[in-house]
Amino acid sequence: TMVKVKTWELRTKNKGALLKQLDELKTELAQLRVAKVTGGAPSKLAKIKSVRKGVARVLTVVNQKQKEQLRQYYKKRSLKKYKPLDLRAKKTRAMRRALSESESNIKTLRQQKKLAHFPLRKH
Repeated sequence: TMVKVKTWELRTKNKGALLKQLDELKTELAQLRVAKVTGGAPSKLAKIKSVRKGVARVLTVVNQKQKEQLRQYYKKRSLKKYKPLDLRAKKTRAMRRALSESESNIKTLRQQKKLAHFPLRKH
């Protein structure tokens, strides 16, 4: 392919078409590398970079689509606890380990009795 791979065009394609294009780009890259070894034209050598970038673009779009589909799948399932690690909220390590709202509000039996028998005084 002579035309530079455009990301917005890739996003409109389905997975099959993307994988087909990826295969074409990889075969083209292999041919260009052969040309490099056999001392091909300078135009071919210059093309290697754009083809490599094209391969990277296609792979990026494929991976983004796959991740988005996984997000949709887990949104439907609404399994909060057992989501794959890369789909969970990043936040910070401390925030991930902090008690949840419900966990922090739990009171022991002793605390419950104390609050019932000795409520905070209203002045």
